[in-house]
Amino acid sequence: MIGLFGHTFVGLMDNVMVGKLGATELAAVSLGNSFMFIAIAIGIGFSVAITPLIAESDGEKNFVHGRTIFQNGLFLCTILGLLLFLGLYASSPIFKFMQQPDEVVALAIPYFKLVAVSIIPMLIFQGYKQFADGLSETKYAMYAVIFANVINIVVNYFFIYGIWIFPALGVMGAAVGTLVSRILMVFFIYFILSRKKKFKPYFRKFRFKRIKKIYIKKIIQLGLPSAMQMFFEIAIFNVAVWFSGILGAPTQAANQIALNLGSMTFTFATGLGVTAMIRVGNQKGKRDYKELRRIAGSVFLLVILLETCFMILFITCNTLLPKIFVNMSDADKIAESLIVVGIASKLLIVSGLFQLFDGIQVVALGALRGLQDVNIPTWITLIAYWVIAFPLLYYLGLRTSLGAVGIWIGLLVGLAGSAILLVLRFHFLTKRLVENAGLSTIN
Repeated sequence: MIGLFGHTFVGLMDNVMVGKLGATELAAVSLGNSFMFIAIAIGIGFSVAITPLIAESDGEKNFVHGRTIFQNGLFLCTILGLLLFLGLYASSPIFKFMQQPDEVVALAIPYFKLVAVSIIPMLIFQGYKQFADGLSETKYAMYAVIFANVINIVVNYFFIYGIWIFPALGVMGAAVGTLVSRILMVFFIYFILSRKKKFKPYFRKFRFKRIKKIYIKKIIQLGLPSAMQMFFEIAIFNVAVWFSGILGAPTQAANQIALNLGSMTFTFATGLGVTAMIRVGNQKGKRDYKELRRIAGSVFLLVILLETCFMILFITCNTLLPKIFVNMSDADKIAESLIVVGIASKLLIVSGLFQLFDGIQVVALGALRGLQDVNIPTWITLIAYWVIAFPLLYYLGLRTSLGAVGIWIGLLVGLAGSAILLVLRFHFLTKRLVENAGLSTIN
């Protein structure tokens, strides 16, 4: 949870520190990151495939297979990072055709081009992280992310505001901080893992001849649907960013505040989703399906309790939390800041309501990935977000007086549909596994 929260905290600090410059600057970072989040979702979706495969090998005590999966997975993450960077860089002209405010686009494009480079080290880091997660060692990635956050805040401070001998780069300073922190994060996690006794054997005998088509294909077969699941969800939230931009810079800034706060709480649920994936993968390797269902049920209970607390926090503090992101002390910006806070406070009420559904659906996805069931869940997320949620948020957001609140109501409905269908899918599969195992024992 802390490791995943740390990834989101990088973006949060960028927004908090840039938000002090004004709504236009905050909206520019929001627009640039909306494309980055799509690429990150695709990359992480592929890398996630490493974890259940490593967890299953660990459950079977098959070290050789685990080492091969790790080395092929790391190679695939590196290549994917390079390809995604090229795709992101080439896509930057799209900003000019998205009906966003001109002043926002002018700041967003150079920010986006620089921060796009950071997708390469981030996905290399993911290769190491997902491998360590599969061995139930999640703390080392956490240490690396905490380290990266410290670096990001320090670099941001000096380069955004121009402290000491450093130039005041504004939003570009945030891009510099993100890039530097992610590069150092890779070196940090490699240094830790390669020196730990448990991991050392996996780092030995790395040869390009060990990169085999059969293993790359296995990771892609499991990773591509997972990437699409994350893409469908992240993309619908990015549509919310773009639609908010059509409604104006203050609305887009308010949307980004609500999105940042929701993303922070989402990382805690995602941490439990990773837990479900690892533990379900272990039990799948051991063929202990009753224990598998018991463990998954425990994780579902935890996420319900956790997200209920966040729901109460968002609803009761809906007018207080947005003020963290804006400059309430500058007389020239106070009117603009009050507009942003007013919109964001309404969005946080809706965001609070969908905390529960968001947590349940991400844990259900993690548990299903642990079973290596990814194809049907991909169709479920496609239908929930793009057949149900998209038309609704478009109509309510752009064709009614609800505005940004209507956009978030559409997101709420999509998350609820996804959560219900994914839980039913997991229940059906695991019940069948238990029944089949019982029949095998009798036979």
